[in-house]
Amino acid sequence: MTFAAPLEAKSIRFRARSFVAFTLTPEDPLAAWLEGLDHWIGNSPGYFSGRPVLLDLNTLKPDVAAIESLVDVLGHRGIRIYAIELDGHTALAPNLPPVLVGAKEATTDGLLPGRKASAEVSGTSEGKAEGRAPEAGPDKVGKAGASKVDESEPQVAQEASGTLMIKAPIRSGQAIVHPHGDVIVLGSVASGSEIIAAGSIHVYGTLRGRASAGALGNTGARIFCRKNEAELLAVDGWYVTAEEMEGVSRGKPVQAFLDGEGLRVATLS
Repeated sequence: MTFAAPLEAKSIRFRARSFVAFTLTPEDPLAAWLEGLDHWIGNSPGYFSGRPVLLDLNTLKPDVAAIESLVDVLGHRGIRIYAIELDGHTALAPNLPPVLVGAKEATTDGLLPGRKASAEVSGTSEGKAEGRAPEAGPDKVGKAGASKVDESEPQVAQEASGTLMIKAPIRSGQAIVHPHGDVIVLGSVASGSEIIAAGSIHVYGTLRGRASAGALGNTGARIFCRKNEAELLAVDGWYVTAEEMEGVSRGKPVQAFLDGEGLRVATLS
């Protein structure tokens, strides 16, 4: 008689992950907030596609039925909510995303304990910019570097100062996220790509994609490019779109920076 040797049970390995998530914070009146969101989506189609999005409901404080309706409304706009922030709740209905507990605000100085990351979407705003962009903030700040949405990755070099230097062009579909300083691109940035930086963004070629500087609250951040063909420029959440720059700064070397309560795009001589 033969006996089979028992199989050795393999342990399950769990690993932590840190990533950049966008937070939407609905406010009353909800219809006006959704109108502002629609304005943003209209200016940047597909912006939320494939992105992890948090829904911060601590301002709105809706009941479960209203949360279900809101998640459904956002889903029809192509926004998939992966977690909800709502103080005093540890769980909601089984058909809703899980409740996120213990989120911390991300800034250029690191994580601030006891505060939650937030983002705002409004319609038109006073000043030179047309609206406020959703702010990007990592729930946990991980290792500095470039993240991508396809299998190819541009050549990057991490400087001791926290600056991320990218020595190759950024192709369509790639996303560079750097929560620790400036981003320098020696080549061009293709349409359909994106750069998000805690500091300033310098593009020594043509900028055709989207660029968001000062993503963690740095109001002094700027965007520089040799030729402006950008789909969107944003600093600390204030943004302008390609349509708003048409005939003014398109095709020219520019810098974008905050001037008072709005975003200014000025040509470089």
